[in-house]
Amino acid sequence: MSLSVKKPGWLGDFQAFVARGNVIDLAVGVVIGAAFTTIVTSLVDDLLNPIIGLLVGGIDFSNLFVVLSGERGPSLDTTRASGAAVGRFINAVIKFIIVAFAVFWLVRLVRRLYVAPEKVAGPTRDQVLLEEIRDELRAARSVAPGSVPAPQTP
Repeated sequence: MSLSVKKPGWLGDFQAFVARGNVIDLAVGVVIGAAFTTIVTSLVDDLLNPIIGLLVGGIDFSNLFVVLSGERGPSLDTTRASGAAVGRFINAVIKFIIVAFAVFWLVRLVRRLYVAPEKVAGPTRDQVLLEEIRDELRAARSVAPGSVPAPQTP
């Protein structure tokens, strides 16, 4: 006696879904996005904020915060440890703008590198008319000399 295990019908659909290129591309995009987030965080925290701080008079943006409720401590970490709600919206907006800008340029570059397949277009209306004229001229030449071709009606 052999036991046969029947595969559920949805399993084949799921395998086809996962094997499609779009799902794999999306998975790669998520992984790359997670790695890119670390780079953007470092870029904002370690590079842009100090440069902007120097330009505006030495403000340390890494320790610049707004206390929404609770007691303000001497640093962001101590204020957070005390349970105060701290808003860091500006850093989040800066990071988002950088990510959006980088994705924009990446998509733009990929579009330039992507070669769209040439569409096989049919003949234009002018080409069709010229072919018809050519065919009529050939037909008129093939008529025996001395005979009159029958008039063509449109």
